[in-house]
Amino acid sequence: MENSNYLGTEKVGKLLQKFAIPCICSLIISCLYNIVDQIFVGNGVGYLGNAATGVIFPITVVGGVKPVLW
Repeated sequence: MENSNYLGTEKVGKLLQKFAIPCICSLIISCLYNIVDQIFVGNGVGYLGNAATGVIFPITVVGGVKPVLW
């Protein structure tokens, strides 16, 4: 079994590679999701739907919760 206390003993560069790269990838995927969502909501609902998703997106990023596309 791997050392379970690696956060306190591992080098910072390795920790950044281990944790930051997946985080950056997930944020990029989330932003692409938002762009596609804006396109579909804009075509289906209109500018009020785009305004609503534009307000909610930063809240979902801060809260770490993915919005559900109904």
